[in-house]
Amino acid sequence: MDIFLISDHQVALNAEIPGVLPAHGFLWLDVTHEEVAADPAAWREAVERAIGIHIYDPHLTDAVNLKHPSYFDSTQDYEMVVFRKLALAAGSVETGEMDVGKTAQAGGIVSDMKRKIPPALSKLVTQPVTFLLMDRALVTVHAAHSRTINAARNRLLDYKHRQDGNSHTSRPPTSPKELMLRLLNAMVDQYLDLRQPLTAQIDRWQRALLNPRRPFNDWTALLDARIELRKLDLLCEEQHDALQELRDHFVDTYSGSDDSRTRDLLLVRINDVIEHITRVLNHARRLESSIESAVQIHFSAMAHRTSEIMRTLTVLTAMFMPLTVITGIFGMNFVDMPLLKDKAGFWITMGLMAAIVVGLLLFFRRKRYLEDQA
Repeated sequence: MDIFLISDHQVALNAEIPGVLPAHGFLWLDVTHEEVAADPAAWREAVERAIGIHIYDPHLTDAVNLKHPSYFDSTQDYEMVVFRKLALAAGSVETGEMDVGKTAQAGGIVSDMKRKIPPALSKLVTQPVTFLLMDRALVTVHAAHSRTINAARNRLLDYKHRQDGNSHTSRPPTSPKELMLRLLNAMVDQYLDLRQPLTAQIDRWQRALLNPRRPFNDWTALLDARIELRKLDLLCEEQHDALQELRDHFVDTYSGSDDSRTRDLLLVRINDVIEHITRVLNHARRLESSIESAVQIHFSAMAHRTSEIMRTLTVLTAMFMPLTVITGIFGMNFVDMPLLKDKAGFWITMGLMAAIVVGLLLFFRRKRYLEDQA
């Protein structure tokens, strides 16, 4: 467990929990799922000694549950937020293939079967991050090697090496709530970055579906993409509901003695995070609708081409039907038949048949039963 002491002008990584907190400072206790799962009772006791707050058993169980959805809950002593962030798998992104069974064990949002997923959709693998928010402390429980958490840690630690008067240096968070909202905002931004590759992948499938020269055969990948987009839709809805409840909790627990400007800034930050989640949610729904529309247009085009082929065959059949009647008449076993013994009978019959074909062709062209290729 890493212990950060964050004050107005300093961020320090301590080996031990400080006995006394600064007047305007707070603690950030950062821990991984493996550390908590190794001995949950001992970890809870360590947090209780550091902060003086007891974590309830259901929340302790939720903190190490890798399949837990986005969620919000509150007690008299602390608030709990579970947020599912993206977990980028290096190998699957490059090859476009991933072992979905392993991903499901890690808390992914894909099904329990092995299949090929396009590179853009293979990034939709998530892991939970648990936030335990107290008045003077923030506890985060996340997977090991989290890029978002590591980037936030590095930014905070770099702050103490810079001059206080440097205007290009971002200030450290002034409260555990602000730190949590900064981390949530960085996690949501990863979803926003997925919009362009997802749109490009869907566009490629749309062009392949409407290509008349090559039949579309990648139906399994298209179905998997629709499933992943639907799961992304559900994931964003859970995130939106959790943060909505968090915002309502901030508003309901506001007291008149609190700094109104600080409260307004926190509400602005959480509204911004919710708005970003809404954008990802709407984009996922638009992509899912685009896939369904492309599939419908594909089958409509296939039905149109089939109708054109059947119309052409029907016209050809109608054109050769009189010729079949003529050949059938001359094939009857009568002794005396007109033109049968005439030297020009064959050519007269062929000319009559050709005239019938030309006449029917002109009639069908006039009725627009046959159209030019152009």
